[in-house]
Parts: sequence; C-alpha cells; structure tokens
Amino acid sequence: MLDGMIIEELARELVKAENERRPIQPITEKYPGITIDEAYRIQLEVVRIKEDRGEKIVGKKIGLTSKQMQELLGVYEPDYGHIMDVMMCFEDDSIDTSSLIQPKVEAEIAFVLKRDLEGPGVTAADVLRATKGVMPAIEVIDSRIEDWRIKIQDTVADNASIGRVVLGAKLTPVEGIDLRLIGLVFRKNGEIIATSAGAAVLGNPAQSVAWLANKLAEYGVKLRAGEIILSGSLISAVNVRPEDSIVAEFDKVGSVTVHFR
Repeated sequence: MLDGMIIEELARELVKAENERRPIQPITEKYPGITIDEAYRIQLEVVRIKEDRGEKIVGKKIGLTSKQMQELLGVYEPDYGHIMDVMMCFEDDSIDTSSLIQPKVEAEIAFVLKRDLEGPGVTAADVLRATKGVMPAIEVIDSRIEDWRIKIQDTVADNASIGRVVLGAKLTPVEGIDLRLIGLVFRKNGEIIATSAGAAVLGNPAQSVAWLANKLAEYGVKLRAGEIILSGSLISAVNVRPEDSIVAEFDKVGSVTVHFR
C-alpha cells in the first residue's frame, strides 16, 4: 500500500515531468505492487495540483476502449482522465511538439452534455438523453513515462496519458444518428492511414460514456452539464512529428484538423 506522502510525491514528479518535458521511470517499476485504485489517487492529486495553480476541469476522457488495448495492458475495462482548460487547442493554431514529450494522436467522438449524469445505473439511452450534441475530436496523447513503457497503473496515474484536445467546429444533435455506424477516415499528411466506425468504441460510444458515469460513482463524482467527454479512440494511436498534418473525417459529424510544428 502506498501512503499519502508517496502518492503526493509521485503526483509532483508527474507534474514536474510535464512542466520540464522530461519523462520519468515507470511508476510500476519503482512500485511493482501499486494498485489501480492507488494510481487513481495519484491522478486526483495531479489534478488537485493543477487546480491549485489555476487550471480548470472542462471534461473527462475515456481510454483503453478497444479490446486490443485492454488485452495489451492486461485489463478488462477502460480507464479515464481529466481534461483541463489549458489542454484545449483551436483547429487554426498549430501545436508545438516541443511543448510535449512523445505525442501521438487519436480520433474520437466528443460528447457535450446538457444535463448531469450520475451513476450507478446509467445506460447508453440515459447518455443520449443527456447529450446536447457530439463533435469530431482529435486527442493528442502524451506520456510522462519514459518511452511509453506503461502498464495500466502508469497511464492511470499519468491522467490517462492526455496531452491536448482539438475539437472540430460542428456540434451535431444525436437524435436520429446511430453512433455505432459513424464512419471515420483518418489522414496523415494527406494519406489515408486508417478507417473505422463508432462501434470500435465499446460497441457504441454512448456505452463508453455510460461506463464512465458508473465508474465515477464509485468515487462520488458525476459528469456535469457542459462538460466535454472524449468517448475513446476509433483507431490505434499514430505518432506525430513537426510538420505533420492530421485530419479526422467523421460521417454525419464533420471533420477536425490539427497541424504540428
């Protein structure tokens, strides 16, 4: 068991690694017995440190929504992290890769909530009723852990490896749309490198958000009206470097573009 002092120390190390863009040794190597619950305690301490310096929570992200990634890390459910206001980027502004450590990109359907969602017992239908609309999104993931040598506890402690979030310009109501069938064409520097559909995210992106609402209930936390919820990537993460241009085109939902410098 990790005591409170170690939890705080590891959280400070992760924040310092992000600030200085110098990754740290995997936490699971330093503390092989760390539990997922302890990793979430570290994540919450990271968020507290960021709030104390003026950052605000604007949403949540869900990760590990594909069976392949879960099997890779030896887990059987997704994970989640917090989106802070300073992580949000505009499409028209390029992202400086030197502000990150080892970035990759993912394509996601983002939910914008119009009502609170509080588990347990939240269903996909509840999620759709509470959703103002969905938006195309690119999540720039980044790890404060050396060389992405992560186990589930490492990425959970590291705020689910979130770096930046880019939303498209279009907010689409969910009425009449089967989110499972939303097609995706993903381009890097003009070349199609992946295609997918909404069903790649736990069978239905709305089910992914329901999972999050129910998971957060274990900690007495609810999803709040106005929050942005990244429901999980439709594709495997793609490495990016300076001069790369990424476009994610979603059927019915619109497109989102991000450039790197």
